[in-house]
Amino acid sequence: MSRVGSPYLRGRARYERVVEAWVDNTHADTFTLTARVQDDDLGVEVRAVVTPSPGYEIREARALILRGPADPALEAALGALAGARMVPGFARRLAEVTANRVGSGHVIAAAIEVARLARQVTKLPPERARAAEGGDAWACWQLDAASWVDLPDSCFTYSDAGRALFGTRPVTTSMGLEVYCPPPGKARVFSREKTARLELLDNRLRLYHSMFDQSHGFEIRYEIDLDTGTIVRAESLTPRLPYMGICDEPQRQIASLVGQPADRELPRRIRALIGGSSGCAQLYDLTADLLKLLRFD
Repeated sequence: MSRVGSPYLRGRARYERVVEAWVDNTHADTFTLTARVQDDDLGVEVRAVVTPSPGYEIREARALILRGPADPALEAALGALAGARMVPGFARRLAEVTANRVGSGHVIAAAIEVARLARQVTKLPPERARAAEGGDAWACWQLDAASWVDLPDSCFTYSDAGRALFGTRPVTTSMGLEVYCPPPGKARVFSREKTARLELLDNRLRLYHSMFDQSHGFEIRYEIDLDTGTIVRAESLTPRLPYMGICDEPQRQIASLVGQPADRELPRRIRALIGGSSGCAQLYDLTADLLKLLRFD
């Protein structure tokens, strides 16, 4: 049986990490993306000037140590990312440039949040983006497909099965005009807040993760029985989704994690259980980020 714990719970029964991230429309052909990751021990910020899809190219990047123990060299280290693209392999590149310095884990987490922000905003011509003004879900879905090159089959909503549901049921959207064509110079075109929490209570390890932004509202909860090393609770609340009527379909798959062993293979197994073209990319990311805070022996 696997033993599960967390290095973040050494000497305490509760750990919380907060992420604040936002997009500024600062340049004609790029966005400035910022993410702050903070907990009781350390606070860091990563800021990058990045081209939208399909390039996802970093023009410039740097980190800022807000407080706590971290290697000051991390602040300039991200400069080496200039010219890199935030596509598969980006996490590996981050590990290379941060070089396992003290605080590198927080900086990598913030940089990954920056990469995720790039999938939330784009720069379509105004005449094309106006299709989103009426709140028509099908029109917005088509704008999505035209705007972000990596969307097809990234989740159920952008699969053939998800697309086929349009016209068969009511679908409403939380997508808005500004994510497709933000006003020049506008600050915080898109903003996101996330809270991850670990709690030890008797023989249970409770995991919580929330995410709220203009398009998403997520709260997920897991409990791991430390005596058996298995997940005994898996629940989610989703008060806001990009396409209500479609995005809510894969949310029920979170129940498939109940009974799963909390072992080293769990981060790999969850992709098949709650991710991929039959799952939800946000549910997968929120869960995967929680598992990164754990240690499996």
